[in-house]
Amino acid sequence: MTQMPKPDTKVEVVTKLTRGDLADLCHAAEDAIEAGGGFGWLKPPRRDVMESYWKGVLMVPERTLIVGRLDNVIVGSAQLVRPPKNNEAQAHSGQLTTSFMAPWARGHGLARMIAEGVENHARSLGLRVLNLDVRETQEAAITLYRSLGYHELGRHPHYARVNGVYVAGLYFWKDLNGNGNGATQGSKAS
Repeated sequence: MTQMPKPDTKVEVVTKLTRGDLADLCHAAEDAIEAGGGFGWLKPPRRDVMESYWKGVLMVPERTLIVGRLDNVIVGSAQLVRPPKNNEAQAHSGQLTTSFMAPWARGHGLARMIAEGVENHARSLGLRVLNLDVRETQEAAITLYRSLGYHELGRHPHYARVNGVYVAGLYFWKDLNGNGNGATQGSKAS
């Protein structure tokens, strides 16, 4: 029996989207939204709205788009958001946000690779802490973040509203320096 070749997977920081990449990104996001794993949207917006959203992400200086590719097709992404320059007190931290994976592309380790890509890029920018939040219904994402060493900080019972029903959200953080007790340089561990 002949084995199928293993798909090519990679993660990259995107600063420019080709027309094909934009179409792939929109398609993957629409599929993720339809499957309930979107990043805030409950139903896919019109394609022109989706395209404008992704083009806008690339224009914001404090946002970095990290995408995952499966056989060179964009199938998921996440964003690293840094505080604005006037927020010096929180300049050490960033937010991992708007993470999603197309349902048909799951099972290849790309969600982990994307999260690790965000972490690596954050470290390269000198960030020391990453924060994130996620609906409690996103069990696979929660399992992933816990396996990556994120610490659960709290739960918000009215985090989101889906089909008229409140859905709780969980808040996580991670010390990018790898200090397992949760203390970062310059903080006092209790």
